[in-house]
Amino acid sequence: MNTPAHLILGAATFAHEDQRGSLTAALGGALAPDLSLYLMAGWHLAVIGTPADVVFRDLYYSEAWQAIFAVDNSVFVWGSLLALGIFGGWAWLRVFAAAALLHVALDFPLHAGDGRPHFWPLTQWVFDSPVSYWDERYFGSILGPMELLLTVALSVVLIRRFRTMPPRLLFAGLLAFEAASSGIWYLMF
Repeated sequence: MNTPAHLILGAATFAHEDQRGSLTAALGGALAPDLSLYLMAGWHLAVIGTPADVVFRDLYYSEAWQAIFAVDNSVFVWGSLLALGIFGGWAWLRVFAAAALLHVALDFPLHAGDGRPHFWPLTQWVFDSPVSYWDERYFGSILGPMELLLTVALSVVLIRRFRTMPPRLLFAGLLAFEAASSGIWYLMF
């Protein structure tokens, strides 16, 4: 899934206006499994000037980058943090880890050829899904618009759930980013 969809889904699942800090924790957790990719790719693209095809064709699949992805996409890392949040009584950690775990669980079946090792440290195995949220060769032209429709529906839920303007604007902005990065063109053309 696109990162904005993860953020919207994490917020819709775990954030409530009457639970202080739950929105921040849900958004942070939903972003966490993709954060290393944004930081590393952003550094290479914006600072070093590495061409995008090198970043996403070579560096993304390099052992060094995959080792980092293994940690921040591990069901064991996020599951352990979730258990710590539950048993430690830390609601913010529980929401943060649950949103990250939801992100990882949704990524697992939607990455054809570009998945991550979700079971680190036990194994470096990567599930090669028969479907992709973005790649047309693996039903991305179907799944992309479905993802967009889901995020539209969940954005409406969130805008109705939160009564103040800042979160509503945030959800509208996330939806705009999702529309820009998803299969909107399939719906239009």
